[in-house]
Amino acid sequence: MNTFKDYTLKNMNLKNRIVMPPMCMYSSDNTGKANEFHYNHYITRAIGGVGLIIVESTGVVKNGRITDNDLGIWNNTQIDGLKNIVDGVRKYGSKIAIQLNHGGRKYTGIDGEIVAPSAIKFDEKSDLPKELTKDEITEIILNFKEAAKRAEKAGFDAIEIHAAHGYLIHQFLSPLSNIRTDEYGGNIKNRTRFLKEVLQAVAEVWPKEKPIFLRVSSYDYKSGGITLDNMVEIINDIKEYIDIVHVSTGGLIPAQINAYPGYQLNFSETIKVKCNIPTIAVGSITDVNMAEEILSNNRADLVAFGRELLRNPYLVLNEAKIRNLDIDYPKQYKNAFN
Repeated sequence: MNTFKDYTLKNMNLKNRIVMPPMCMYSSDNTGKANEFHYNHYITRAIGGVGLIIVESTGVVKNGRITDNDLGIWNNTQIDGLKNIVDGVRKYGSKIAIQLNHGGRKYTGIDGEIVAPSAIKFDEKSDLPKELTKDEITEIILNFKEAAKRAEKAGFDAIEIHAAHGYLIHQFLSPLSNIRTDEYGGNIKNRTRFLKEVLQAVAEVWPKEKPIFLRVSSYDYKSGGITLDNMVEIINDIKEYIDIVHVSTGGLIPAQINAYPGYQLNFSETIKVKCNIPTIAVGSITDVNMAEEILSNNRADLVAFGRELLRNPYLVLNEAKIRNLDIDYPKQYKNAFN
């Protein structure tokens, strides 16, 4: 089965094509440090045989989190807790990445001002964000760069830059949230500038042999927002700095989304073909048979199981047993899978 075949991206070799995508646990405190819950949460999925685990959205600055209970990577005191998770995950044969993020106008905490490319609210209930100055934009780019350095010190196999789900980079990309008139706004090339400069800064410090992932929302679900064709153009503009695209949709504005199984697959498949780049399919994928169809028909290179891995952390082991596949079961659990 293609789902259980290995996959290599730069120097990262995955034992299967199943990914645990970033899912916020809101389980830290104002220090932003990883704790016992995070360790148990991620190590359990590694014991369960997941090929790649991507740690949840991790703030590059305090007010770049989504909430004040998110993980952070804005200072060196946060490295040890993350390294502990990395070491534990790799001990059980999984690879591990971390998603670096700035929440922009979707920050809901109290530890710093809310900022965005333009002073436009997420919705009527949200606070009005402050429009970033060019100096502040430069500082945030440096925050991503420093976060990447810390991620390397923690030992991560890859990093993912979060440019999806309505957070700061997505806010720059979309004309619905970016009405700037300087070089960071206006046409699509200018709106892509912030993302490109973040990626360029990260590439300066991230080891060349390790992959860089990009999470995108390839459709805004509103007229005048990002379309799939726009996202293809954006990715083609910056793809020299990335190795794989993790393809989502939505999140920029409140919208009704019909999230049926595989509802984002067309976006993944189109980006894979038109940008000639590997992709990760994600979105209401719950069944390994579905993953097999996606991979066998070359619609994506990896498949992310989100909520399903929350419900069933031993998904990989259980599915391998059902199919009588010869995989490397944890020695402590082998008797259960004979």
